[in-house]
Amino acid sequence: MNIYLDDNLTERTLAALLVRAGRTVVRPADVGLTGAKDPRHLNHAVRAGLVFLTADDDDFRDLHDLILGAGGIHPGILLVRYDNDPKRDMKAVHIVRALRRLEQAGLDTTSQLVILNHWR
Repeated sequence: MNIYLDDNLTERTLAALLVRAGRTVVRPADVGLTGAKDPRHLNHAVRAGLVFLTADDDDFRDLHDLILGAGGIHPGILLVRYDNDPKRDMKAVHIVRALRRLEQAGLDTTSQLVILNHWR
């Protein structure tokens, strides 16, 4: 799975762990999109065939609905939810584990909006 990390998930630890797990990771800084609006990030990911990984639930739920409503497709949007509770919030290792479990289950992420917390 090739992944585009949203601006809100660009911590170096996460990117490094994903690469170590055999994933191709693209960060906004890698493609000159640091600080860009959400639709530009998603547009880049869709055009590049990258699954989008974000913690921005509301905006990307709306963008997912817009793409599907217009008859389009996308490689997948993976959401990480944070509740500001250190005991429940996902750390980088949890995200990597959840991605592995999602792939092991054979889930096709195409045009899906998946909450990664459920795969923890």
